[in-house]
Amino acid sequence: MKMLQTQQPLVHIRTPTYKRGDALRRCLQSMVDQTWQNWVCDVYDDDPAQSGRKVVQGLGDARVHYNANVPQKFASRNIDACFSRDNPHDAQYFCVVEDDNLILPDFIRDNIRICNDHNVQIVFRNQLIEYASGTDHARLSETGILEEKYREGTYDPATFRLSLLADIGVSNGGLFWGSDAVTDLEIGVDCTATLQEYMRTYAITEPIYVALHPLAIWAENGKDTTRDLGNATSYLRRELDLKRAIQKLQRNAWRRGHTADFIKTDRFAFDPEKRATGLVKALISLNTGNALGLYQKLRLLARGLLIQTVGRTDDSLDHFIERHNGQI
Repeated sequence: MKMLQTQQPLVHIRTPTYKRGDALRRCLQSMVDQTWQNWVCDVYDDDPAQSGRKVVQGLGDARVHYNANVPQKFASRNIDACFSRDNPHDAQYFCVVEDDNLILPDFIRDNIRICNDHNVQIVFRNQLIEYASGTDHARLSETGILEEKYREGTYDPATFRLSLLADIGVSNGGLFWGSDAVTDLEIGVDCTATLQEYMRTYAITEPIYVALHPLAIWAENGKDTTRDLGNATSYLRRELDLKRAIQKLQRNAWRRGHTADFIKTDRFAFDPEKRATGLVKALISLNTGNALGLYQKLRLLARGLLIQTVGRTDDSLDHFIERHNGQI
């Protein structure tokens, strides 16, 4: 029997947007098309001209609320604020759907099912990739972004953090969490949106369920994705600092949760070479068995030492790591 809307837990969707009217309209329509109808969406528009207001008004759905960012937050702060613990609608579940991304019709319903069936408060949902998003050549990938990374099921937080050695970890658009989640998913540190995802992976302090059936779409749109802090730091400096921050997160994740069979364990789906690459490049270990040749190890070791020497991080990252080390 179909569940009445009044019996359905409320889901609060947060949508950061910036000057992408067509994408935002499509994004919001994917919420309207959900098989789970008891949701509310707050749109946070970072465009000083408030271009997103007309899109929200044109949709004509009372569940979608428009919010203008005054002053402007820029992409990374706007996205991070969407992971706040604030609960103005007294919702039971939450997710973030950026303006250029989509959720498929059963996204909400199936994530709530998993929370109930597996007694978890955080689900990490697989996403399809939309290549050339926003163009006439847009197309979807045949598989999701997680099949070659994770196994279906529940991960303890220390094990989940080890995914940082081979990959970025969580994707913002794949996260779905409950009001009883212990983890604070808002990073609260000024950094790029990319680094936020690495840090958000490190912040997981409770069991997390990885769901491999793709029910969301991540748009790969390259330089059209605004992910800066509004500063003028050079590309090279940003990359070196990003990689140094990642290296610190990787080394600390290893200290807290390493396993002797990391290269071979079937807990992850990562290729052994990717796992070994992370161990060497993060300056953790050269003992990678047959996964890497001597030349590959030396090259990765040199890159890791360069990152350690030239890359810079500030005290906020160290404080973040220290704060979360005692939570698992």
